[in-house]
Formats: sequence, C-alpha cells, structure tokens
Amino acid sequence: MLTAGAVVLALLVLPVLGAALALRLCYTGDPAADARTRGRDAIWLGHAWVDGRRTDADLAVLAGRVRGTGIHDLYVHTGPLEHDGSLDPKRSPGVADFLARARAAMPGVRIQSWLGDVVAPEKVGVHLDRPEVRDRIAASAQQVLDLGFDGVHFDLEPVHNGSPGFLALLDQVHALTAARHAPLSIAAPQIEPVPMVGRVSFALTGHGKWWSAGYFAQAAKRVDQVAVMSYDTSMPVESLYGGYVARQTSLALANTPAGVDLLMGLPAYWDDTPTHRGDAETVRAAVRGARLALGPGARQNFGLALYVDFAATPDHWAAYRDGWCV
Repeated sequence: MLTAGAVVLALLVLPVLGAALALRLCYTGDPAADARTRGRDAIWLGHAWVDGRRTDADLAVLAGRVRGTGIHDLYVHTGPLEHDGSLDPKRSPGVADFLARARAAMPGVRIQSWLGDVVAPEKVGVHLDRPEVRDRIAASAQQVLDLGFDGVHFDLEPVHNGSPGFLALLDQVHALTAARHAPLSIAAPQIEPVPMVGRVSFALTGHGKWWSAGYFAQAAKRVDQVAVMSYDTSMPVESLYGGYVARQTSLALANTPAGVDLLMGLPAYWDDTPTHRGDAETVRAAVRGARLALGPGARQNFGLALYVDFAATPDHWAAYRDGWCV
C-alpha cells in the first residue's frame, strides 16, 4: 500500500517539478543587447483621468514618467460598457479636456479609449454571441472615436477560448476603425503553456483562463495591436514568474501576425492572492523574461505595457526604465 501511494504521489509531483524546472530554465542566460524598447510601449490609465479627478499636477507627473521611455500608447479607461454593449457618456465628462491637456503634455503619444466589461456566460455581463450587443459595442467604439480618441482598446473578460462572438465583434469593429485610420487593440489572456491544459482547467474550474495558440492567432489577425495580460499567473517565486513570461512571450511571438503590434503586460501593482504573489510577479522579472524570449534581431513592432498607472510605484517605473529603456 505504501509503495502504491508513493507511485501515485510521484505521478502527481513529477510533472509539476518538471514544469517548474522548464520555466526556471527559460529564465536563464543573458538577454540580447538589442532586446530593448522599440518605442512601441504602452500603459493602462485608470478612469480618474476622464471623470475630473486628475489634476494638471497629476498630468505633469505622468508626463515626466513617460518622457524618455518607449511609451507610445495610453489606454485610457472610458467605460465600463453597459451589459447591453452601450456606453454612457456621463461616465466620462472630462474626456475632451483630458485629450487636449494630454496631447499638449505628451506630444506624439497615441491615446486609445479603453473599453471593457465582464463577459457572459461566466459572468453577468455582455453577451458577445448576440448580434444586437455586438452592434451596440461597435456603436460605442464609434462614439469614442467621435470624442477624439486615436484608437479603441478592448479589455473584455473572460472571453472563453474559441468564442465565435468575440471574433465576430473584432471583424465588425475593425472595419469601423480601419475606415477611420484608427488602431483596434485588445487585451488578450495568456496562451495555454501546454496544449489542452486550458480545456482541462476549464472543465475543472469553469473559468476561461487561457486561450489556445490557435485562437490567440485568430484574434490577433483581426486587430492592429494585442497586449497580453501576462500577470496573475499564480507563480510562487520571481524566477518561475520570469520564466513563465519568457514562455508566454515566445508563444505570443509565434502566433501574432508580423504586421500586428505585440505587447507583453507588466504587473505594476501589488497584491497577494492565490493568483498573484507580489514578491514573485515583479516588473523586473517580467521585463527580463520578455527580453530573454525576444532574442537578437527580433521583430520591431514589439513592446511592453504597464498595468496600471494608479498602482504603479516609483520602483515599478524604475524597473521598467532600467530593464528596458536604457
């Protein structure tokens, strides 16, 4: 009986140890010298910028932090969308003022409207399988472009792997943004690190954490820019998290069309939960992991994206600058 128990334990533990070793190996070596910013980076900005809470002094601080980095895109939270896909303009009364002040303070920076909501059926939220909801989301995208935003950035979660409604939405909105010569961008889930693990995880938990590489590629080819949310990984230590980001970067590079900008998210926030260990998921580790995967002479339309401005500390900004921008 003891021997049988030991065999079962080994069958459970050895794959985990093997996966941990593989991630640790992904974090070894030296990044390529040219694995540095290409001027395609981004940062997610909270809703306070468009509802009047942020002041000129706040904007001066943000502009100072952005100056001298590779940040080219600001994803400014303008929603959330209503569950029917519409956007209430009363949520963002300060949009016009913010856009004018931000463009004056940070000339050349592109400002995209960050629109999001939780997604049915996993959550009580938008039903992307319904054409009338997709029509209203498309109208919301038109609405923010009319307000003066340079582009549209969707963060709709959780979109389940294989969702046809999400792809249909991207097709519909991309036709609209392309006609306006504006970029369409999405925040994307992580790619399943091992084939089929996403399907197994979903069967056990009912939560759509990962996309398959194939579905990621289908979504990426329908947009102009994709930012991978490479955080909330449950990695227990920094070296494993850095290796995980390196693996995610390699997968994303392999499945993003050459003409689409690819960005990897940086966890510029602190939390200690089962999915995010603050001491493990660091900006420093994410930057190094992405650089290790990028390699010499790699694609130029690649960047890193800081999540999120209101939680980012001077140490987060320093890790991004020192690791990526110099």
